[in-house]
Amino acid sequence: MSSISLKKQTAKIVLEKKKLTGVTARVGLVLDISGSMRKLYKEGVVQEAVERVLAVASQFDDDGAMDVWIYDNEFSRLPAVTENELSGYIDKAVLTNDNVHKFGRNDEPQVMKDVMTKYLKEEPEDTPAFIVFLNDGGCKAGIKKFIMSSSDKPIFWQFIGIGNGNFDTLQKLDTMEGRVVDNANFFHLQAMEAVSDEELYDQLLDEFPMWLKEAKEKNILS
Repeated sequence: MSSISLKKQTAKIVLEKKKLTGVTARVGLVLDISGSMRKLYKEGVVQEAVERVLAVASQFDDDGAMDVWIYDNEFSRLPAVTENELSGYIDKAVLTNDNVHKFGRNDEPQVMKDVMTKYLKEEPEDTPAFIVFLNDGGCKAGIKKFIMSSSDKPIFWQFIGIGNGNFDTLQKLDTMEGRVVDNANFFHLQAMEAVSDEELYDQLLDEFPMWLKEAKEKNILS
């Protein structure tokens, strides 16, 4: 059995536990490619992250496709990934792609703005968007503006911090006031590759069910 098949089985078990079976959502993955991430790209940790999140996306979405963005101080929308394109995806779409800016500084607000443009303006749907955001620290405080302005929209932001960076901005997400609903969550992993799929999915989907419930109550979702 392929590793993605095993991951899909694990994702299904976690979704059942969280009462998320039957939920339809669009899944987007936003990947930090600032200089400090270089080692994680080289060692295949980011490729593995794509595979792990895709296993969840395939449970939420009929076409099994996942939208992908990559950013440092610039950003790129990458081709959506399905199981068919998964093998060597990061290598082909990112590392050997000269059009993708890589290993600069990190600037989250501009990529968040583009995520919102895609889901709210270009392809507005009733279906919620579940955005997984991978970052290794130093997240810009400017992200608050976009989290605030999307708090009455069908977008949920799930941030994952990896490594030893400074996650001050992300740690304050839960106490951010003035939002229609709490539309963002953050958890920190010292090393993503050291965490089992089940543990990762358990944390990844921790606050999403609560947000779905609240978003329906506030008519953000029908």
